[in-house]
Amino acid sequence: MSRSKNKTIGITMGDPTGIGPEVIAKAFRSDPLAKGKTHYLVIGDKKIFKKYAPKLRKDMSFLDIENAFPKIKIGTPTQDSARLSLLFLDKAIELLKHNDISALVTAPVCKEAINGLGVSFRGHTEYLAEAFHIKRYDMMFVTPKLKTIIVTRHIPIDQVSKALSIKKILDTIELTDQVLRKDFRIKSPRIGVCGLNPHAGEGGLMGKEEATKIIPAIKKARQKGINVTGPLSGDTAFYARKAEGFDTIIAMYHDQGLIPVKTLAFNQAVNLTIGLPFIRTSPAHGTAFDIAGKNKADASSMREAIQLASVLS
Repeated sequence: MSRSKNKTIGITMGDPTGIGPEVIAKAFRSDPLAKGKTHYLVIGDKKIFKKYAPKLRKDMSFLDIENAFPKIKIGTPTQDSARLSLLFLDKAIELLKHNDISALVTAPVCKEAINGLGVSFRGHTEYLAEAFHIKRYDMMFVTPKLKTIIVTRHIPIDQVSKALSIKKILDTIELTDQVLRKDFRIKSPRIGVCGLNPHAGEGGLMGKEEATKIIPAIKKARQKGINVTGPLSGDTAFYARKAEGFDTIIAMYHDQGLIPVKTLAFNQAVNLTIGLPFIRTSPAHGTAFDIAGKNKADASSMREAIQLASVLS
């Protein structure tokens, strides 16, 4: 992804009844997020956003998606708020396809409410990949000291083993190496790969996936010149990262990677979708309906997401 000097970053408001509008507004209250000629376009409901940001900064503009659903109550997700969040996202996709924005930051939406509309929606990552016909993509979680990739993303735990394959793991390793080199400008990335089972299978005593899927993928990656180590035991992999100096850790499933990320740097973590033809980031938290509208939301992760999108795009 080449960096542009003149760029417009789109920011979708997410579910308008959640904390999305609040954290976006708070993220822009301090000094400029990025130096240079960066412009920020917020896509959402202007009436709701004005409650949190009566005035926009000079480097911001707002694309108002008219709210035709009067039954919107902050803190209470409904089918109407879910429809709005999809309208915001679909508009952003349209702008991306027309090159009107160069990157996208997404505030959180309610997956349950969106699926209640009859829309199959596992998350922004999968929705955007489908919209742009991308088959090879992954979730990278970025913190100041740690980058983590999730191989199988948003699937139930009982489907993880079946979803893993030599090809899928190898694709993730290759894409990770590519992104670290091109986007993060790391000349010789060091990648650690977790096992799936306790103690990385303990030589087959606690599972066969390491021997049949993970180790073969690692061997193929090494044959392609990628500096990759594993399989690492999941319970020590992130401690090992400090000792071994990995640039990123690849986890096999969602919680294996995200528990350490959110434990170590919850307010600074950013979700970066890799493999898309544009930069997309989001804060690593949800809609937090329970605190929406109460001025309690921490905007740190949103600010980091906007900053990362600006730096990488």
